[in-house]
Amino acid sequence: MPPHDSDATLSQALDWLLLLEHADDDCRAQFAEWLAASPANAEAFERAQQCWQSSTLATAAAHLEQSRQPQPKRSRRLGRSLAIAATLLLVVGITLQSDLLLRLRADHVTAVGQRQSLDLADGSHVLLNTDSAFSSQIDAHQRVTQLLRGEAYFDVAKDNYRPFQVDAGPVRISVRGTAFSVRYLDDSAEVSVERGEIEVYARGNDTHTYLASGDSIRIGPNGVGTRIHGATAHQLAWVQGRLIFDDRPLREVLDELRRYYPGWIINRNAHLNDLRITGNYRLSEPTDIMRSLAQVASAQLQEYPALLILN
Repeated sequence: MPPHDSDATLSQALDWLLLLEHADDDCRAQFAEWLAASPANAEAFERAQQCWQSSTLATAAAHLEQSRQPQPKRSRRLGRSLAIAATLLLVVGITLQSDLLLRLRADHVTAVGQRQSLDLADGSHVLLNTDSAFSSQIDAHQRVTQLLRGEAYFDVAKDNYRPFQVDAGPVRISVRGTAFSVRYLDDSAEVSVERGEIEVYARGNDTHTYLASGDSIRIGPNGVGTRIHGATAHQLAWVQGRLIFDDRPLREVLDELRRYYPGWIINRNAHLNDLRITGNYRLSEPTDIMRSLAQVASAQLQEYPALLILN
């Protein structure tokens, strides 16, 4: 640990790293002010993130688990540093435990901002979107896949004897040969059909819905939504590497961008939340999208490592 003032700054950065896990808008605004107050703050926060992602944390957690002997008294300053480290380990442990279980179940996982193209054993093609997890079991008797998290596009090879099945939270989808996408986030699933026909089974209320080309539907804790026709071009734009927004409030646009940006996106001006946005953007460059949105909103964009702040 660096001595003197840099030690205190890094301690503050570690505290912010914990607070931002479940931060509201006020907390994010306070963090933005702290970050902008000094270049040393931004540097310390970047170093804190590197510590967060370091494999050393896992090693330290193992040592803490093995150590059961009473420890001698330490100085107050050292005690505070250890308390911060222990809190970090606890939060990281809880986060990694849930993510690790998902990764153990998945055959393929994409990071934030990453897409992955898969060719399955039956000739079907799958495109995984950002921050997604996917598994499959395909043999001579079955074609069963599972979207554990995120979003995927399926171009299914036709087979009259083995239906292609997709499980995604509250839905089960069965097809023979078609092209469609499934988005599974926050306990809700949205299905959009590009070509062909599919059968969607809602687990919660034991109902079946049939969708045709151009149809989409959302199913979640509140039940089965209304089938919508003709909006799939926007919902499937990510397959072509685009993000399309048609008269959407800025808060929804920012929520979507956060799925692709490996860091934090903060809007400090609540008056901009309802600003209507229409545009067609390249999803591979979320920072460029934010710059464009700042121009549209006549706002200022502050750029930091892993952090974008709209003022």
